[in-house]
Amino acid sequence: MYAVFRKELADYLSSKRFGILFILVLLAAVFAVYLAIQNIRGVVTPTTEFVFLKIFVASGKTLPSFLFFIALFIPIVGIAFGFDAINSERTSGNLSRLLSQPIYRDSVINGKFLAGLAVLSVMIASVIAIVAGLGLRIVGVPPNSEEILRLIAFVLISIVYGAFWMALSILFSIFFDRAATSMLASIALWIFFFFFMSMIAGAIADARMPIDQSSSLEMIAKNIEIQGMLGRISPCTLYGEATTALLTPELGSLNPALLMISTLTAGRMLTSLPFSQSLLLVWPQVVSIIALAAICFAVSYIRFMKEEIRSI
Repeated sequence: MYAVFRKELADYLSSKRFGILFILVLLAAVFAVYLAIQNIRGVVTPTTEFVFLKIFVASGKTLPSFLFFIALFIPIVGIAFGFDAINSERTSGNLSRLLSQPIYRDSVINGKFLAGLAVLSVMIASVIAIVAGLGLRIVGVPPNSEEILRLIAFVLISIVYGAFWMALSILFSIFFDRAATSMLASIALWIFFFFFMSMIAGAIADARMPIDQSSSLEMIAKNIEIQGMLGRISPCTLYGEATTALLTPELGSLNPALLMISTLTAGRMLTSLPFSQSLLLVWPQVVSIIALAAICFAVSYIRFMKEEIRSI
């Protein structure tokens, strides 16, 4: 497995795909953070807490926050690293020649997945570190120990989120013979979860609990609760809730109905949650993402171990 891991790692790091994706993600993230920092300067006061974390969650006047961009690009990077992991090797005949050597079959898929995960981890950690350094240079406020812990947790959750999309694309690369088909299937599922799932959840909630301008607060809360429950089917929603709660210590609940009532009444919590409480708050979302990634890889592993591979 180590030999496969080294070979795949070298291929990833030396490929044009890696360079293009890294530059694209970095430019988008830096530009978004730069605009957000300009906005932060006008709202930060001497009593403002967790100023450094606001670099990642604040949005500019024309662009969304860094958190939005990282949630948008991580699935693309994960899919790009996994959509042709198996079927391209199978089509070219390299897979049959590789398995004819004294190498275990599970070492192939394990080595490919671990190499892609290592490159994905390096990319995510590097982008967040560069953005944090840029923010520190411009804002001039160093992070405290709790902010550093929250950023480390943010990096780890982002890696797990990327691992899910890479495992999903590897699954499609095993089930489909053509790399283009597996890529289209992965991108289609990402588009559905990222863009359309919230619309579908809203439509179902409106059908179950119709609301209008004369609706009571209880009816509105019920409608939003249904939307949130259905929206959590999407891993994009789970990742967004987990990272938002980690990078926003003032957020005391992930219940959409409670958030809506809090917004209409007193706004956010007056006191910030400690890191341990924020971690407990997002733990169900994190476990769900880990479970989805594990399921996708387990199905890929079982299918790859059982399929018949013939020499071409």
